[in-house]
Amino acid sequence: MSDDRGVLIDDGVEFPVPAAGELWAVGAVVLNGRGEVFAQRRSAARRLFPDTWDLIGGHVEPGETLLAALVREVAEETGWRVRRVRRQLGVLTWVGDDGLGLRHEADFVVEVDGDLSAPRLEWSKHPRYGWFGPGNLAELKDNRAPDEQLVYEVAARALGVAPA
Repeated sequence: MSDDRGVLIDDGVEFPVPAAGELWAVGAVVLNGRGEVFAQRRSAARRLFPDTWDLIGGHVEPGETLLAALVREVAEETGWRVRRVRRQLGVLTWVGDDGLGLRHEADFVVEVDGDLSAPRLEWSKHPRYGWFGPGNLAELKDNRAPDEQLVYEVAARALGVAPA
């Protein structure tokens, strides 16, 4: 199936529809040819989760669909273009330390067009990036409290490995 932006959506992928007043975020897991997950390091100046690894993604704007937010966030944060949504990894709920309250986050494995070796990061927000496979996946836990391992858990789920 394909949406009106030309993004292919695999069978079984569903996009939740936010209810009025709910805060939603989306996350995109991009895998390279070696089966590693792309992550970017948040700057130490960020209010929410400073100096931690993060997946591509962000908040769904009012009136925006989750698919539109996913496509927008991938383009804004990397310069890549979502070509295909392979699968949904689930919906998580979490509360940040920014006072905005409960958020729902839907995470997806996506394929992108663009040079995977040269993402166009928002350098002031994400000064570094890396690729993480089973051998170094635990690095995604850096500077995260034991109960704040969502990035690691989503990446592990995308790779099909049991979280350690």
